[in-house]
Amino acid sequence: MKFFVASVALLFSAAEAFHTAPIGRTSTRTNMIVKGDEKGSEKVAKVFEGKPAENSEFDALVKANFPGAISNKQLATKVVSVLEGKGYTPGNTLLATSLCADELARVLEDDFVKVYGNNFNLGGLSGFPFAGNTGFGAMAAHVPDDGYCLLVHGPHVGITKDGLIGKVERPGIALVDNCCGSAIAASNYLKGITDGGAKITTKLQSFSDFQQGAVQELILPFGKRLGEAENRMKELPYALYDSQDILVRDIINTGKGGIKKGLALLGGIQINTGPDTLDYFHPLRFDLYDENGKVVDDLLPLIV
Repeated sequence: MKFFVASVALLFSAAEAFHTAPIGRTSTRTNMIVKGDEKGSEKVAKVFEGKPAENSEFDALVKANFPGAISNKQLATKVVSVLEGKGYTPGNTLLATSLCADELARVLEDDFVKVYGNNFNLGGLSGFPFAGNTGFGAMAAHVPDDGYCLLVHGPHVGITKDGLIGKVERPGIALVDNCCGSAIAASNYLKGITDGGAKITTKLQSFSDFQQGAVQELILPFGKRLGEAENRMKELPYALYDSQDILVRDIINTGKGGIKKGLALLGGIQINTGPDTLDYFHPLRFDLYDENGKVVDDLLPLIV
């Protein structure tokens, strides 16, 4: 736990070192926001045109391994519809994401970008919010006046067409590949410690691989949980999510003074699949914050 606290402190203190107080509110409507009168619910249908059709057999396979998961198509349709009823539109909502650097994580991101416009990226390896307090403050300043923010975050995991978790088929690559590579590397690092095989070293964390070093420290509190898991690769993204959930909500609480009309926080597990099937998402949190940074509604039951 000491490693976890130290890592969190390092993540936030690094951001705070560059933090400056806002000088004042000015109009911040940028080209990140979609212009026009088309409703978000109307845009969602177009987003999935040309994408693979839902496959009932594969759908059952994914849900057997990840109960509660829904396809990206179902997720986007439900989330956009619910938020539309709360006043969130493509013209007044800034999309922010904290997702892994892996290109497969862009699939979910792009689905929402096509509705709300370009996103503000808060994330890094494994989906941790490495932009920290300063990144959140900058993002909040870009939200339209009297507008909202939709923040989507979470780690990701792959599943092959045969149901192998922690692997995924990638376009143009013959061999199935690790997914998430960063998370699996951190899990292996942790396993080396818990199994007693890790080498003792005095080497300090390298800046050139700072994010991976932080991921490895942030996963340390979950050694027993992962060691006792029936399927380590299946449990891994949920352990990472629990860590990220604490960090993201703490960042929001710290920067709540920058929230304008409101913020919606969607958190969960991205489930990446091969190029011939839709990706999935297991929603674990869908909270609505008011302009004072207070959670006023739990919207999760409306999308699961």
